[in-house]
Amino acid sequence: MALDLDRVRQIAERVAASGGLEVVEVEVCGAGKHRTLRVFIDRPGAVPAAHRPDGVTHEDCSKFSREFGTIVDVEDAVPGGSYVLEVSSPGLDRKLTKAADFERFRGQRVKLMTREPVNDNRHFEGMLESFENGKLQLNLTAARKKKVRPKQGSATKVEIELGNIEKANLVPEI
Repeated sequence: MALDLDRVRQIAERVAASGGLEVVEVEVCGAGKHRTLRVFIDRPGAVPAAHRPDGVTHEDCSKFSREFGTIVDVEDAVPGGSYVLEVSSPGLDRKLTKAADFERFRGQRVKLMTREPVNDNRHFEGMLESFENGKLQLNLTAARKKKVRPKQGSATKVEIELGNIEKANLVPEI
């Protein structure tokens, strides 16, 4: 019987909701006896900052791990023997994958790569100014790294369609 990641995610979301948390990502790495089931959780509305009192705590992760692990084992949602369960926060450089992520983190610095070039570039870093109608607008003057800064004379803002984003992460403010 193969692992049904959607089923595992549904269980994770059910457990997270009961604790006032949200599931950011569920992934399985490895194979056989060396499988790792990773679940990243967060508090809805938590925004990364240097001093972030509203993010998930060690206790949140521990409680979620106990409850989720018990249900997954009882329901045999991870068939095929042993696995390691890891539960953590998504971190300060969390992935952005859904429209809701881009709406939630407006005003934050992001780094992303597109599938197709936009203005002859696929790599961008800047302040996420807005997200509307499936398009985000980045202010590139907020970039810190030289290699992703806009070229002299090029636009300081870029509009990118969500469907064109291959990978996106928050850039931690240090």
